[in-house]
Amino acid sequence: MLDAFAKVVSQADAKGEFLSTGQLDALTSVVRDGSKRLDTVNRITSNASTIVSNAARALFAEQPQLISPGGNAYTNRRMAACLRDMEIILRYVTYATLAGDASVLDDRCLNGLRETYQALGVPGGSTAAGVQKMKEAALALVNDPSGITKGDCSQLASEVASYFDRAAAAVA
Repeated sequence: MLDAFAKVVSQADAKGEFLSTGQLDALTSVVRDGSKRLDTVNRITSNASTIVSNAARALFAEQPQLISPGGNAYTNRRMAACLRDMEIILRYVTYATLAGDASVLDDRCLNGLRETYQALGVPGGSTAAGVQKMKEAALALVNDPSGITKGDCSQLASEVASYFDRAAAAVA
């Protein structure tokens, strides 16, 4: 995983070029928006347990067959595994948000996840629905203007949403 700075430097170095004005402007923007990015990650991290448990509760209310006998989240062990996986996905979304780069989410969390779930008989559509519920909760926190660095967070909220969408697509 490369952060935005290492990525730009690596690309320029591979071409044997100095950083362009456009690249420097983009990095300046990363620094300027750094406080908003940290606030966003802090909000999601501080509320991770609530995000996961509320998303699971809503998912199971919509799809009660998952927690019925024979369902994929039936028994405490399976339920715990489901919650653990949702938490892992949420954690990697925060890593990607902090880095401003989806590669850590892809490389360390999503690559091979669909195949693993298929082999275990985990319903991808239900998992994707759970990820979408976490997205809704996280975006509500990200878009709440109270107590965070002032400024427009729409681009950052869109970025966070894209990481959740990427995760949902990877498991569907």
